Amino acid sequence: MTETNDDWRKHLLESDKQIEELLASSRRIAVLGIKVEPHKPAHYVPAYARKAGYEIVPVPVYYRETTEILGEPVFRKIADVPGEVDIVNVFRKPADIPAHVDDIIAKQPRAVWFQMGITNDEAAEKLARAGIDVVQDRCMMVELRRIGK
Repeated sequence: MTETNDDWRKHLLESDKQIEELLASSRRIAVLGIKVEPHKPAHYVPAYARKAGYEIVPVPVYYRETTEILGEPVFRKIADVPGEVDIVNVFRKPADIPAHVDDIIAKQPRAVWFQMGITNDEAAEKLARAGIDVVQDRCMMVELRRIGK
């Protein structure tokens, strides 16, 4: 489904209530750019979400030899993840995001979440026009703590 005119803007989630509703209705999170080093946000944020009850699907960009992260099998592309994906949590530099947009759209997750400090308005618009909700510049761990998870 492709959005027309300004209808796509409804897919840009910015309020605390929208974020809370997304997290409450989600179960499965694919993590694009997940890392293996426990001290890096791209590892400890998804680890926290896992402890909060979410299923984590690792999609690392690096670590070609790694076959498992957080006890889960690794996938190389979002579109290769079997089953439904509620949220794609993105740990990529803003300039690196466009290379992943078509892959994400092919999977049709309910939402894409750009972590704290990450914004790419062009990518967000393209995703939103494809009917995918987008969160930008928010830390999932901070939001999970805010809602008591």
